[in-house]
This record gives sequence, C-alpha cells and structure tokens, in this order.
Amino acid sequence: MTATRSSAQHGFPRGRRIAAALLVSTLGGAALVACSAEAEDSQPAEVSGKSVGGTTGDAKITWGKCPPLPEGQPRDPHLACGTLKVPLDYQDPGGKKIDVAVSRLSTAKPGKRHGVLLLNPGGPALGGLGMPETMASTLPKSVLDRYDLIGFDPRGVAHSTPQSCGLQDPSVAGLFPYPAADGSITKNVTLAKAAAKQCADTLGKTLRHYSTANTARDMDRIRQALGEKKISYWGQSYGTYLGSVYRSLFQKHTDRMVLEGNVDPTKVWANQVADTWGKGMADRFPDAARVAAAQADTLKLGTNVAEVTHTYLTLADRLDRTPAVMPGAPVPLDGALLRNMTYALLQHNDTLPTLAKFWKAADNLSHGSTTAADNEVLKEVFAATPTSPGIPADNQATMFMALTCGDAEWPHDVDGYAARTTADREKWPLTAGMPANIWACAYWDKPAEATVKITEGGPRNTLILQNRRDNATPWEGGVGLHKSLGDGSAFVGVDNGGHYVYGAGSACADKATVGFLATGHLPRKDVHCTDVTQK
Repeated sequence: MTATRSSAQHGFPRGRRIAAALLVSTLGGAALVACSAEAEDSQPAEVSGKSVGGTTGDAKITWGKCPPLPEGQPRDPHLACGTLKVPLDYQDPGGKKIDVAVSRLSTAKPGKRHGVLLLNPGGPALGGLGMPETMASTLPKSVLDRYDLIGFDPRGVAHSTPQSCGLQDPSVAGLFPYPAADGSITKNVTLAKAAAKQCADTLGKTLRHYSTANTARDMDRIRQALGEKKISYWGQSYGTYLGSVYRSLFQKHTDRMVLEGNVDPTKVWANQVADTWGKGMADRFPDAARVAAAQADTLKLGTNVAEVTHTYLTLADRLDRTPAVMPGAPVPLDGALLRNMTYALLQHNDTLPTLAKFWKAADNLSHGSTTAADNEVLKEVFAATPTSPGIPADNQATMFMALTCGDAEWPHDVDGYAARTTADREKWPLTAGMPANIWACAYWDKPAEATVKITEGGPRNTLILQNRRDNATPWEGGVGLHKSLGDGSAFVGVDNGGHYVYGAGSACADKATVGFLATGHLPRKDVHCTDVTQK
C-alpha cells in the first residue's frame, strides 16, 4: 500500500499498519451529487458546484517552504507549498474555516504553458503534497513543458486540518473486517460499532463535512486561488472518483482529465467493496501464484497456480486459527495480516517475487521453523514506515471512515451482513468474506448531503486508464465509470496486472496518455493494449 507509483521508492507498508495507500486504494471512491454543464445553474445549492459557498475571487496562496518529510526523506527544493482557507461547511460559507495545504512544482515553459495539472494519489485519505515530485520524475518533457504540477492534501488529511478519532488501532488495515476462522462476524460487529462511536464521541458532527463532494469544492477554490479558468487533473484509485465528482460539479472548469485505476461511481461505497473486491483478487492472484510456481524447487508452495492457491488458502486458515508470533513484532501474523499484505504486494508487478518469498516465510513461521532467508523477507516486508511530524497516527484511518461512511449511506441490517458474508466466503475464498462483512459505516450518521450522481454528457475531455487484473480497483470499475461518463470519456484498457497503468510497461497506454495531455486529443475509439513488457 504505497502512496506513490513506485513500490521501490518508499519501502513496504508497516505490519498491522499496511501503509494505507495500497489497502485503501481498493475502495476507490464515494458517490456524490453531480450535474451536467447544462443543468449546473438549476441545481439546488446543496448539490451545485457553482452556487455552494459563493466565490473566492480574493483567495490567495502564499508560497513558501513545504512541511518536513519523515526523517531521512529528501524534498525537491523547487517544490513550494502554501495553505488556502476554505469553508468547513459550504452551506455556511461565512462560518468556520479550515486549512487546505497545496503544493506547486513550476515545470511549465513560457510560450508552451497550457495550464495546471492537479494531482491526487487516491486512498481514500492519502496526502498529495509530494505528488508533483513523483509525477515530474515519470512524465516526459512534452507534458512538463505545458503544465505546472499542483498537489494538495485533501481536507482532513495530513497537513490539511488533520482529523483524528483517537482510535486505539491507528491502522487502515485494522478497519478491514475479516470474519473469524469459523465465519462468525460477532467480533466484527462489536469492533464496527466501537469505531463509529469513538469517532462520534470525539469529533461529533464535524466529521460529516469532510466528504468527497466538499473536497471537490476545495479543488475549485484551489483553481480560483491559482487564477486559472480551468484545471486539468490526474487522479489515481479513489482519486478517480474525486475527479469524476469534480467534473460533474464543475464541468465548465474541467480541462483535461486522466483517471487511472477506477471506481464505478454507481457502486459507492458498500457495493464497490462487496461486488468487486472478491473478483478483483481472484483475477489478480494467479499472477503471483505463477511466480511462486516457477520457483517450486526452492519455495515448495506448489508447481502450478492451483497448487499454490491451495497452499495459500490452507496457510491463511491455519493463521486464522493459530496466529504465529514474529520475533520483535508488536503483533502476531494472523490470517487477516497475511491477506492484507498479499493484497498490498499484488498492486505492483515488481513486488510479486517478494510476495512469493513472503508466503514461504509465513508458511515456515506457522510451523515454527524459519530460516535466515525467511527472517530477512519478513524484516523487509514489515519494515516500519516513517511517520510524518505533526500528523496523528490514526489520521488516515479516521479520514478513510469519514469518506467511505460519509459519502453514501450503508446498509444497517446485521443479519444481512452475516448472510452476505457467508455467501461471499464460499464464492471468493481468497478474500474470506471480508468485502461483504460489516464495517463501521453501518453505524455511521446519515451523510450530510445526497450522493453526487455522475452523469454522462459534457465535453469529451476524460481519459480512463484501466488494467485488466487490478485487485485494488478491478476492471469492472473502469468499465462502469466509462459507461457513466459516456461520450465524455475514452477508455484505454491494458492486459496487465497491478494498480497502475501509466509507466507500468505498456507503450500503447503511455502514448495515449502523453498524447492526450500534450495535445488534448483523445483516442477516437476505445483502446486495448496488449504490448506490456515487464521491467
């Protein structure tokens, strides 16, 4: 679960914390109110991008130094940061204000500048201040010459008025409701209810204003503060939903939009999880199983996909029933942690060899006999993730719930969750019923506003990038988003695994992306790329 495109740049997620970026990106998004450009002026205030909160013609960002990174991590000296004041509640624009942290990397060249490219890494609830640095290292000169790169921490996240419920387990992974070994959800019900109560008791009604719709409205305040008539945007994972919400609320201000690793806006949130996660894992897992099978002589996990899958499911069940103690680790390796780490490492092709070795180490650990090589793999996989100064430990988990629970209402029937979990465990054994299980959202307050409907129509200005075997935001999400946007979007599908499309081995997809950003021209028809080469 990393917040960047490269798993190698920032290490692996931390044990029970599984660095939220990978785990979170699965959920992808939320659904909020939308309106077409033609209908924008006639929408009621609570759903209109144009009328809510008025305008901010005098809003400014004073640029200066960026907040410090965790110790030992360098920052591009050319990256500038500042803050923007925005309403907590856009229905009360004169009321309480919060800070949104914004960053800028001025890469555009005079005479070639097209505008700004606003970036969001997804999550939900990943900070984006450093994203201009990441993208600048991957984009060609033909794009960089035309855009200044803009990052931001979404409201409530990281340096943008960070929120905290004071959760005892601060990890996002800790929110994922894996049933007991026998399939019971009794403990999950108790934990879900406690998490919802903790947030309600700590933050009250305030958290309901930290929504995707309001984040999209903040994006338009950023646009105004930058003095731009329109903004271009690149969103990954949950950022695809955020982008589609912005496009719906502020269609007249949307320029070129790239959406990568997509969420079906008709399924947020509960159905996005229950309907896609099991199949997404089933589609992606064989890629890693083949890597393990190719090393059958040394790993001894199986000689083909079926055998490796059986070994994995047996291991997960064993750890569900008897967690294995890891020397020096604060928590044991149980079935949930095994599955979470597997989910995380499946998001990049270059981490599949490490995943196969991790399975071997976990299997040996469960039998009480690890080798020196096993211990090195466990140490690598569970290396501590550096923390950023001034950000609460449970910030991402808090905002993960705020967005996934506060954007759209979830079912509340406990018996219904139990029945769906049982059926899901049987249909998709790799995810063990977790996607259909009860989350804290079942006990959350009703959302502050209606869900934004993402509608088709408007200018043809959106490029959808989707991998065929993306376990975080599966193929069906990209197809669903393309259907929702209709003629306003072009679809580039890639026969590849993992969560990222651009820069992941397909020259076909990269060419379409760069060409669109540089010229504004989308492919005339849907593109299906089969030219992937692994690095």
